Formats: sequence, C-alpha cells, structure tokens
Amino acid sequence: MSEAAWILSAGFAGMLLLGVPFAFALGIATLGALLASDIEVIALAQKMISGSQSFSLLAIPFFVLAGDLMTAGGLSRRLVAVANALVRHVTGGLGMVAVIAALFFAAISGSAPATTAAIGTIMIPEMEKRGYDRAFATALAVSAGIIGPLIPPSIPFVIWGVIAEESIARLFLSGLVPGILLATGLMLVSWFYARRHAIPRESRATGREMAHAFWDGKWALGGPVIILGGIYGGIFTPTEAAVVGAFYALVVGMFVHREVKLADLPRITLGALRTTAIVMFIITAAAGFGWLVAFEQLPPKIASLLTEISDHNWLVLLTINAMLLLIGAVMDNVAAMVILGGVLITAGNDLGMDPIHLGAMVTTNLTVGMATPPFGYALFVGAAVSKVGIWDISKAMGPMIAIMVLVLLAVTYIPAVSLALQSLL
Repeated sequence: MSEAAWILSAGFAGMLLLGVPFAFALGIATLGALLASDIEVIALAQKMISGSQSFSLLAIPFFVLAGDLMTAGGLSRRLVAVANALVRHVTGGLGMVAVIAALFFAAISGSAPATTAAIGTIMIPEMEKRGYDRAFATALAVSAGIIGPLIPPSIPFVIWGVIAEESIARLFLSGLVPGILLATGLMLVSWFYARRHAIPRESRATGREMAHAFWDGKWALGGPVIILGGIYGGIFTPTEAAVVGAFYALVVGMFVHREVKLADLPRITLGALRTTAIVMFIITAAAGFGWLVAFEQLPPKIASLLTEISDHNWLVLLTINAMLLLIGAVMDNVAAMVILGGVLITAGNDLGMDPIHLGAMVTTNLTVGMATPPFGYALFVGAAVSKVGIWDISKAMGPMIAIMVLVLLAVTYIPAVSLALQSLL
C-alpha cells in the first residue's frame, strides 16, 4: 500500500484508539494523506462542502426537529397511552407498551436516539414501579429505540440512499418488515421476562378507556398516516415529508395540545440543530475521507479480498456482517456508512445482490450497532435517561441483542424480508 493508504487505514484507526473524535480523526487522516500524496489540501474543503450539498440530506434536521417537537408537544406521551390501552393486560404487557409506542414514534422521528429518549423517559419509571428491573427496562427502551431507523421514515436510510444513489422511498419500504420482526422479538423477550419474574398483569382496558386513549391520541396517530401516506401516495418526497412532519408536530404541539409555547421554540430548535451539526460534521468529514479512499482505489481492493474469502456467498455475507457488527459497536453508524459505502457497494455488486437488499442489510447491521456496547449512541441515551450504568444495561441486553442478530440474519439471507413490499411502488 502507498503511504497515503497507510495513513487512511492505520493512522485513522490509531487516532480512534487514542480517543480522537470521529469527525476530527477523519479530517486529520485525510489531511495527512493529502500531504503525503502531494495533493492540494484545498481539496479537503471542496469535498467536505460538496458532500453536504445533497438535497436529500435536508431530511435529517427536519426529522430530528419533528422528534423533538413530538416529545415536547406531548405526542409521544399520547402514543404510549394508546399502546398501553392495547396490550397492558398481557403478560409482559408494560414492556410491550414500550415496544409498540416505539413503533408509533419511529414512524415520525426516524431516529434511534430520539425514540429511545422519548419512550425511555416515560416507560422506564413506569416499568420499575410495576416490578421490572430498571436495567432491564432501560435495555428494552434502548432496543426498542433502534426500531426508529428501521421503520420508515428513517435517517440512516436517507444517508445510505445518498451514498448509494438509490431510491430513498424504496429503502424506507425495505426496513418495514425488519422493524416489525424486531418489535415482535422484543415483545417476546418482555413476555418471557415477566413470566420468569412473576410480574403481575395489569387489568384489561375498558371500552371507555380504549376509546379515550385513541381519541386523545388521534393527532399523534395521524402523523405517521400523513407522512407515510404522502410519501407512498406520491404527494411529496421523503425530504419534503420531513418538513411536513416537523410542521405537523409544531402545529399540533402549539395549537392543538398547547404544550409547546412560543418561548420553548428556541430551546427545541437549538437542540435539534446540535444533533444535526454532529451528524453533518461526520458526513462532511467522511465525504473527504471517502473520496481519498476511492482515489487510492482501496474499495475494490478490500471488496476483492472480502469476496475471495470463499466461493460460497453465504459465508462472504456472514463475514461482512461480522465485520460490520464489530465496526458498529465502536464507530458511529453515519461515519461507518460513508467510509465503507464504496467497499460495501462494490462487494454487493460482485455478489450480485439487489442494491435495495444490500442497503437494508447494511442499515440494519449498523443500526444494531447503535444499541451495541461499548459505544452505541442509543445506549448512552438510555443511560442518561435512566441513570443506570452502561455495564448494567449491557448485561441486561443479552436477549435483545440475540433477537437483533436473528433479524439481521433474516434480512441477509432471506431477500424477501426487505424486498417483499417493493411492489407497492
């Protein structure tokens, strides 16, 4: 390998081990490789700017803002109430409430951290009151949180669609079945936990309680219908849907439920901007890094090494998944997508994979990484919400991670899991 290639690989890995933040490590490695290759360093700034110029990336700040407005406006609390009325009487019902509420919330926010925070804040104290261990409740909230990026709309699918130049609407559809499978698995975990620990069941909701929950939550339930109906009805694009979602959450929060005040908007907007700035800094830094990686022709070389591991595609896919799981456990999923995008797309082409199937596999894998110790982003959000240590949450997550891996294997080896709904488009 050339000197630049060593800097991009070993140099970048070394900085991560030393604790340098991802975006800075990407930028420093790229700058060092440019100097080693005698390329004008202005190229880094140019690539960083061009990497942020995709119209589709506008979906990110608006989906983040929509999630924050939903939480502030009481929509997430009403979604929990609807889920509670539906399943609270089942063994493990309160845990199932957290999962179903995450499904509802995911259909607007598209974000794992936002879903974890919104559902965890409400459900963790309630589950603890009913006899669930606080660490288990937190682990369930974190695991349910990663349904956010699988159920459409989804921020990671937006990012992968930009990288791979694939239809974001089709990628959204590819995550729906995996998201539902994950939700089903997590509800089974809750059922087994409650049965094993003799958690008492709640009383069944009366018809009046059910009607009240749905009536009070009608505006919260209307959000996913408007957003997803608009996308797949051809009324607006996924990027425009993000704007519609944020506007809908704002109007409902301020004028219907009246829980968002005008004075709250600067704080809510600033919080969404901070989250967006972190994501976009990583994307732009990774764009320069990825360009130089491609210039050094590393993607085809690495892809060739991966595909030559075996003549059996299933073994190659297993190797790729294992690699991504390890990377996802220590690296931000956005950075991993941008850095490894070229390698994975080339490998997928060599294996003859459908591009949407590949996108679903990669996104599902790296989404699992958001809940995987030691550096999963949703894991840290859960710890902040519950005040439970990362190690305690990680120990409780064993069954949930097993379910995540099973769903990932289903997505990988059964193409219909991600492609069955494509006929809707």
